[in-house]
Amino acid sequence: MIRSMTGFGRFEFAGESHKIIVEMKSVNHRYLDLSIKMPKIFNCFETAIRSLVKEQLQRGKVDMYISYETESDDQTVLCYHEDIARDYMAHMAQMADTFNLTLTELARMPEVFTMEQRDTDAKELWPDVEQAVRQACVAMVQARQTEGEQLKKDLLLKLDHMDMLVDMVTDRAPVMVQEYRIRLTEKVKEFIEASVIDENRIAAEVTLYADKICVDEEMVRLRTHISHMKEALCTGGSVGRKLDFLAQEMNREANTTLSKINDVTLADVAIDMKTEIEKIREQVQNIE
Repeated sequence: MIRSMTGFGRFEFAGESHKIIVEMKSVNHRYLDLSIKMPKIFNCFETAIRSLVKEQLQRGKVDMYISYETESDDQTVLCYHEDIARDYMAHMAQMADTFNLTLTELARMPEVFTMEQRDTDAKELWPDVEQAVRQACVAMVQARQTEGEQLKKDLLLKLDHMDMLVDMVTDRAPVMVQEYRIRLTEKVKEFIEASVIDENRIAAEVTLYADKICVDEEMVRLRTHISHMKEALCTGGSVGRKLDFLAQEMNREANTTLSKINDVTLADVAIDMKTEIEKIREQVQNIE
C-alpha cells in the first residue's frame, strides 16, 4: 500500500501502578528523522525505541512524546538520616554542659527526616514501554496508509489527465506541420507572384520545420514515465523517492516540448502539462 508521510499515532498503556502514554506525529522529510521527548527514567531505552520505529517507518520527520505517570502511593518513602542526627547531637552537646533533647525536638531538626522518591528499576518498565511504542507506531502506520490511498487516487487521476494531454500533442503535431506547409506555400506565391512554385523546395523547408518542432521522442518518454509512475503507485511500498525522480523527468520533457513548439494550441497544452506535473510533484513529496 501507498503511505503518506503525514500521520498521527497514540497509545495509552495503563498498568496497575503506572500509566505510559506515547504520542507520535510526522510530516514529510527526505529521510527518517526521529525526535524523542521522554522522562529521564526512560533514557536507557532510546536506542531500542529508535529500532522499533525504524521497523515500521522508512521516511518522515517524526516527533515522539512519551509520558509516565505513577498512581501508587508507595513511590514516596520516609527516610531517617541517622548520621545527620548524630552530628546535631554532637554539636549541641558542645553548646551545653547539660544536654537534654526530646524525640520531638530531634524530629524538628532539618534533614533528619526527609520524604524521598523510591527508585524504580527502569528495566521492569521496558515491556510496557515497548508495547506502548509498538501500538503507537501501528496507529501511525494506519493513519499514513489511509492518507496514502487518498494520494494514490488523486495522483492516478492526474496521470490519466497527463495521458490525455500527451494524446492531444501527438494528434496535433502532424496538423501543425500541414498548416505550416500551407502558410509557406502562400507566402512563396506572394513573393514570386507566380502560380508555379518549386515543390521540392517547399518540401525541404517543411521537412526542416517538422524536424525542428518534432516532439515525438519527448512524448514517448513522457508516456513511459507516466506508465512507470502508475505502476509504482499500484505496486505500493516505499516508492516516494522513485515517484519524485519520475516527476522530475516528466517536468524535463514538458520543458523541452514547450521550447520546441510555436503553435498556440500546443503551447497551451504544454503549459497545462507543466501545471499538472507541478501538482504531481507536490503530492509525491508526501509519499513515503
